[in-house]
Amino acid sequence: MPIDLTTVQGEALLRSNETPWTIYPRPQMRRDSYLNLNGFWGFSVVSHGDLPAEYPQQIRVPFCPESQLSGIGQHPQDGNFIWYRRNFTLPEDFHKGRVLLHVGAADQTAQIYVNQRLLAEHTGGYESFCVDITGALQENNELLIRCRDDLRDKAFPYGKQTLKRGGMWYTPVSGIWQSVWLESVPERYIEKLHIENRGAAVQISIEPKLEGKIIVPGVGEFALNDGTVHIAPKEPHLWSPEDPYLYDFSIETAQDRVDSYFAIRTLEIQNIDGYPRLCLNGKPYFFHGLLDQGYWPDGLFTPAAPECYAEDILAMKNLGFNTLRKHIKIEPEEFYYQCDKLGMVVFQDMVNNGDYNFLRDTALPTIGLQKLNDRNLHKSPSVRAAFLQGMEATVAQLKNHPCICYWTIFNEGWGQFDSDNVCEAFRKLDSSRFIDTTSGWFRRSNTDVDSRHVYFKPVKLSAGDKPLVLSEFGGYSYKPEGHVFNTENTYGYGKFADQDAFSDAVEKLYLEQIVPAFHKGLCAAIYTQVSDVEDETNGLLSYDRKVCKLDAQKMQKIAEKLKF
Repeated sequence: MPIDLTTVQGEALLRSNETPWTIYPRPQMRRDSYLNLNGFWGFSVVSHGDLPAEYPQQIRVPFCPESQLSGIGQHPQDGNFIWYRRNFTLPEDFHKGRVLLHVGAADQTAQIYVNQRLLAEHTGGYESFCVDITGALQENNELLIRCRDDLRDKAFPYGKQTLKRGGMWYTPVSGIWQSVWLESVPERYIEKLHIENRGAAVQISIEPKLEGKIIVPGVGEFALNDGTVHIAPKEPHLWSPEDPYLYDFSIETAQDRVDSYFAIRTLEIQNIDGYPRLCLNGKPYFFHGLLDQGYWPDGLFTPAAPECYAEDILAMKNLGFNTLRKHIKIEPEEFYYQCDKLGMVVFQDMVNNGDYNFLRDTALPTIGLQKLNDRNLHKSPSVRAAFLQGMEATVAQLKNHPCICYWTIFNEGWGQFDSDNVCEAFRKLDSSRFIDTTSGWFRRSNTDVDSRHVYFKPVKLSAGDKPLVLSEFGGYSYKPEGHVFNTENTYGYGKFADQDAFSDAVEKLYLEQIVPAFHKGLCAAIYTQVSDVEDETNGLLSYDRKVCKLDAQKMQKIAEKLKF
């Protein structure tokens, strides 16, 4: 029996006209002005780029049209134009100088029209963007957003999306899939906020470089010097998954005020008992983690409610895990905020583009043919430029979050090119975290870790000159009856007919292979995966999140064996 989608997280939403996702979308840069534009919009799909004559359907934003929660449930034909329309009127006390429109994410390209005026265009389906719409405002306003998505063009980052879903490839996502909202700001306002860990301290800076002060309750008040301040508490309270302490702070300038938070934690590589180890807060730390694809049965890229993120995080912490590898997807900032607050390390992937070749990228490397010079791979200038643009945007958007301790640039050769030089470019964006340049195979020299994937065979790895990371393994499949997306097809790396057999196999894998490897230099292990996704049934949770396939007490005992 397949999943009954009326019983998963979005059941109440499906049966109501409530506005979804009403929380403030930017937890690390909060203002007191906020107007949510989520909810039902007019929707039209046309083959031409001109303004449609009508909007015959309604779509529930922020859910993509392919999802059930959107109210559409269909993939618009690739290359068509997707139009969204809604009207809005600003509250009387809302306008403070400038009005900004924010779009959390829209795949792949988007154009913004206010009152028939084209104000902005954006390319990139995974990052947020902001448009100043002040000059186009009237008393009553029409907002149009035109999106276009074409998975046939491999220049755009696409992750696990495919037109022919199956196996480890999933239903595609088009158009708007994160919150749309307005805020009012003064004429001179804080446009960007940068938070950088500097040892047992933080450096906070703003753009533009306005005069003002930063207030940290319990720590002190600090004047901005050229838009920057360095804060080093005398007795810093360090952040970790076991103690995820956050410092709240406010920035005040002559006209503006924003509220935020930071954490203090250190990351470094040390030689411990003859092995290079990844260290958190000056001590060796084993990153005991899971691959996290970020897919949901009713909303696809977007869960029914932001609370779903905390539920997943806490479910994995309850099983003893301290790390999630966010796999070739960028989440709304609420996900990272919950990881910051609840204490979950994130290994963050870049989103791949370029063509995928099963023989080159999966089959041959899986049997051990993993050496390949990547200088001439994916030579298209447009493919390379789009990846670098997405990489830069990803780091800029997420690097303030302390939970992110590790970046992954390329995964299993997908879209990989000139990785040594790409890593060098990445270090200029952020050198404060561990960098995994090539997760899985096609390894080159410029990387912080030795990153391996092991499926279909025992984990037998030897630590070398760099910290050894098992960035993917496991993937055992078990299909709990009544909680399966596809009853006919099964995808996983070893199949088990019942929960006891599955649980015993996972326990044996950790006790006989991972724990011994930990004592011989293994620094991190990322099991595949948090939840089932469509045909892929190798999650620790079912796709509808109703079934946890493992016993928490047994998994907590394993976690204890993976601590220094």
